[in-house]
Amino acid sequence: MSLFEDLKSLKAGRADRRITDLFDQDALRADRFMAEADDMRLDYSKTLIDAEVRKALVDLCDTAALADRREDMFAGQRINVTEGRAVLHTALRNLDGGTVRVDGVDVMPGVQETRGRMRGFAQAVRSGQICGAGGSITDVVNIGIGGSDLGPAMTTRALSPYHDGPRCHFVSNVDGAQIADTLRGLNPARTLVIVASKSFTTVETMTNASTARRWMAEGGGDPSGQFAAVSTALDKTIEFGIPEDQVFGFANWVGGRYSVWGPVGLPLMIAIGPQNFDDFLRGGQAMDRHFRTADWTDNLPVMLALVGIWHRQVCGFATRAVLPYEQRLEHLPAYLQQLEMESNGKSVATGGMPLGQPSGPVVWGAPGTNGQHAFYQLLHQGSDVIPCEFMLAAQGHEPELGNHHDLLAANCLAQSEALMRGRTLEESRNQLEDKGIDVAEAARLAPHRVFPGNRPSITLVYPKLSPFVLGQIIALYEHRVFVEGVILGINSFDQWGVELGKELAVALQPAVEGLESARGSRGSTAALLGFLHRHR
Repeated sequence: MSLFEDLKSLKAGRADRRITDLFDQDALRADRFMAEADDMRLDYSKTLIDAEVRKALVDLCDTAALADRREDMFAGQRINVTEGRAVLHTALRNLDGGTVRVDGVDVMPGVQETRGRMRGFAQAVRSGQICGAGGSITDVVNIGIGGSDLGPAMTTRALSPYHDGPRCHFVSNVDGAQIADTLRGLNPARTLVIVASKSFTTVETMTNASTARRWMAEGGGDPSGQFAAVSTALDKTIEFGIPEDQVFGFANWVGGRYSVWGPVGLPLMIAIGPQNFDDFLRGGQAMDRHFRTADWTDNLPVMLALVGIWHRQVCGFATRAVLPYEQRLEHLPAYLQQLEMESNGKSVATGGMPLGQPSGPVVWGAPGTNGQHAFYQLLHQGSDVIPCEFMLAAQGHEPELGNHHDLLAANCLAQSEALMRGRTLEESRNQLEDKGIDVAEAARLAPHRVFPGNRPSITLVYPKLSPFVLGQIIALYEHRVFVEGVILGINSFDQWGVELGKELAVALQPAVEGLESARGSRGSTAALLGFLHRHR
C-alpha cells in the first residue's frame, strides 16, 4: 500500500471526527501543532491532522528524498529537468552564505555585481542624480507581465509604509486601457519607465513599452535616458534605445515567478531604498536557513506543504483560500496563485508518466475583512469545504488611528474559530427562541442558520509587516511549492502550459487585424472573428 493510500485510510477512519474533539482531547494541541521560525508562527491545529496523520505525512518527505532534493537545489544542480536548468533564486538573497556554484562556477560574484549596480542606479534615481528632461523622477512605471509584474507590484504595495522614493505604477495587460489609465496624469518629462522582459520579445510587454516610449517622446520626455530594462537581451535593449548601464540582467536559473529578489525587484528598491531592500533579502535568506536546518515537524515550509497535501491530495479539497488580514497584502493571493498554479499545475510527473493523484489546488483569496462581506458565506455554509489560510500581524503600522488593528485581529481570529466550531441546528433554534421568536418560527428559520463547522484553517502570525517579514513570507511559500512538487514528483520550475495559447495568439493576430482570412480556424473561433469584424 502506498503512503498516499495509507493517508487516505487514516482519513477514512476519522470521517466522523471533529476538529473540536482534538482540542477537547489535548489541552496543549495549539502548541503541539504549530511551527515557528524567528518570530513567525504557523498554527495548523485547526485541521484534522493528529499525531498519527502528521507522522504519515512526514514519512512522505523521507520517501521522496526531500532532504537530498533540497540540497540539490541549493547546490545548483539542474533540478529543472525539462529545461536543463539549475533553480537558484535563493542565490539572489544569499547575502551571507558564501559560494554558490553552477557547473563548477561560483555565480555569487555576478549576483553581487548586479545588485551593486541596482543599488547605484536606485540611489541615483532617488537622489535626483538620474533625472528626466523636466527634473527629478517623481514616478516609476514598471512594464512587465507574469512574474515580472506580480512580484514587484505585490511587494511594492505591501511595503508602502517604507516608501520614501518615487511613486511606482505597474502595467502588465496588453489591453490598452491599463497603460492609458496608468500614464494619464503622469508627467512624461519626470517619469522613469522600467521594461521587464528577460528576452525583450514578450509581446504584451513590448507592445506596452513601445506605447510608453511614444507617450514620453510626444510629451517632452527623454526616452534614451528615462528608460531602464530588466533583460538579458542586451542587443535588443540597445536597439530599443536603452543605455547599457541602465540594463540589468539575471541568469536562466531564475524563473520569472521567483525573480523579485533580483533585478525584477528594481521598482521596489527604488521605492523603499537599498537598505530596506537588503532587509527584504535577509528575510528570505533567514527562511532559507530555517528550511535547510529545521526538523521536518518544526519546519514551516515543510509543514505548510504537508498540510496542503493533506487537504488537496488526501481529503480532495480542490481549492485553497488565502486570506491575509493585512490590506497591503491585497495582491498576495494573486502572487501566490501564479506561484502555486504555474509551478504545480501539472498532470505529468517528472519522468513523463501521468500523475497518480491530483496536482496543485486552485488558489484564490482576498484581504479580510473585505472578503467577509463577499465570499465568506460560501466558506461557512457552502457545500464544498475550502481550506483557509489566514495571515495576521500582531501590530499594524497605524497605531495612532486607535483600535483599527484590534478590530481586524478580532475578526481574523473569530473567522477561523467559526469555521472550526460551526453552529448546530439545536443551537440555532435555541438562539432564535432566546430572542423571543416563537417556537414554530424558530424551527422554520433555524436550518438557515446552521453552520456545519469542522472546516479546516491555518493561521500564520508575525510581529509586523516589515521588509524582513515580507521576505520570510515569500520564501516560505516558495519552499512550500518546492516541497509539494518533490512529494508529488512534479517539476515545479517549468511552465509549458502557457505556451500553446501564446502560439495560437500569434497565428490568429493577422486574422484579427483583417490581414488574413480566418481559414483554418475552428467554427467557433471563425464565428467570433466575424462578430469582431462586423462591430469595428
